[in-house]
Amino acid sequence: MTKAELEHLKNVLKKENNLDINPQKIIEQIETFEKSIPFVKLVKACKINDGIKIISIEKQKELTDLFQNALNNGRVMKFVPASGAATRMFKKLQAVLLDNKNVTIKELKNKAKDENASISVEFLENINRFAFYDDLKECLQKDEKNINGLFEMGDVTDVLVYTLNKKGLNYANLPKGCVKFHYYPDGSRTAFEEHLVEAMNYAADKNKNAVIHFTISLEHEKSIKELTASIEKKYNGDGWRIDGSFSFQSPSTNTIAVTPNNKLFKDSNGKIVFRPGGHGALLKNLNELNGDIILIKNIDNVVPDHLKGETYKYKKILGGYLVEIQDKIFSYLNKIEKENIDKSLNEEIQKYISTELELHLKPDFDSLNNSEKKKYLFDYLNRPIRVCGIVKKEGHEGGGPFWVEDENGYISKQVVETTQIDMNNPAQRNIFEDATHFSPVDFACGVKDFKGNNFNLQDFTNPNTGLITKKSKEGRELKALELPGLWNGGMYNWITVFVEVPLITFNPVKEVNDLLLPEHQPTS
Repeated sequence: MTKAELEHLKNVLKKENNLDINPQKIIEQIETFEKSIPFVKLVKACKINDGIKIISIEKQKELTDLFQNALNNGRVMKFVPASGAATRMFKKLQAVLLDNKNVTIKELKNKAKDENASISVEFLENINRFAFYDDLKECLQKDEKNINGLFEMGDVTDVLVYTLNKKGLNYANLPKGCVKFHYYPDGSRTAFEEHLVEAMNYAADKNKNAVIHFTISLEHEKSIKELTASIEKKYNGDGWRIDGSFSFQSPSTNTIAVTPNNKLFKDSNGKIVFRPGGHGALLKNLNELNGDIILIKNIDNVVPDHLKGETYKYKKILGGYLVEIQDKIFSYLNKIEKENIDKSLNEEIQKYISTELELHLKPDFDSLNNSEKKKYLFDYLNRPIRVCGIVKKEGHEGGGPFWVEDENGYISKQVVETTQIDMNNPAQRNIFEDATHFSPVDFACGVKDFKGNNFNLQDFTNPNTGLITKKSKEGRELKALELPGLWNGGMYNWITVFVEVPLITFNPVKEVNDLLLPEHQPTS
């Protein structure tokens, strides 16, 4: 891009898009499209005692005590990515509504091979088991419609309409966090409320103060803040103080769209088209929190109170293990900074890295002189740390723990998404299929250095781990760029430790009928 073209681009960004995006970033993004993004090179799957740790029962109490001490010192906060809409949860119900002028359970049952129809039948036949059932009945009654009467007449179109659309619950258009997930005798709870309850139980200090941050979409700001304010008021009356805060995905993290020939894609009005950069864009939100120990969990991974015990227990264990690792690493960093590394200390640090952290030094480490080794070990340890809860793989889709080799031959542990793997390569596919564990996004993160200063998390990403996808706009094909995922490339250069946690701690709600699973139903 010439100087004149760059200047023109600056003017376009300022005038037409009003986005705080550095033009140099756009140039780099175009170069990424031109070069393409290489697949991650898997070495092997992480397994127990080979990249994944088991915390012994004897060790668990010690780690829980360490975490409690950090809690009491006000070091802990919870971070929940919650900007996603519930559209996917209700996608199959919406499809049935679009395909049928009048919906009857009888006709849906006749479409036995239609997945959308069978899912809708399951939803309708179990409608009274959903936590939002009473709200749905109330919406229908306001318009003089009786839910039992609709089922008796056989036409259940309005049951779907009032669940999905604005005249009723409007669930297809709300954030997933606003959907009522679980029934309780004193009132059903949304996913937002369940996360606040969790925060009070494993992220609150000795004064009952709990800090929690949600990333949300700007379009839903008003409804979300009203909902969470009412929830906070409910619990603050019992002596709790919930310090809830919110942020949005910054427009400055949007990425450009290009044509199939890697030219700037412009809409019918001649404006450059930008797209959200994916959940990796939330690294900017995480970076701006000025946190210390940050517990990360997705908005849809919550369970009712009677199953929360294991969640609380293992969050504290993960957090305590993080504190233990920090204490050890910080002590080494203080020693490295203040004195020369003798052979004994050098060997001690190397052993800790290889055995406790289960990490590798760079291939030519032994050939370095003492001064070079000192600098390398200091830089190696002076990084953000994440302790990741990992569950046994049972058909779940998404990221998993793998040993990965970079272009310089350095091997590290990473959470790798399926889309990052070359599935046409038999060897890579075999490694992927050999995986025994899955990452549910259950992280305890340490984002301060040994002097108490916050890391700039942007310095520890791998920009070569984004994703190029094919989309369309106005009937024309385009290519879109997603930033390195928040827990994939966004945390690529963090110190990473994987710990096995029980499967009961992972109960996501991807589709509405997942709420019918025993894990999301009240006790009998």
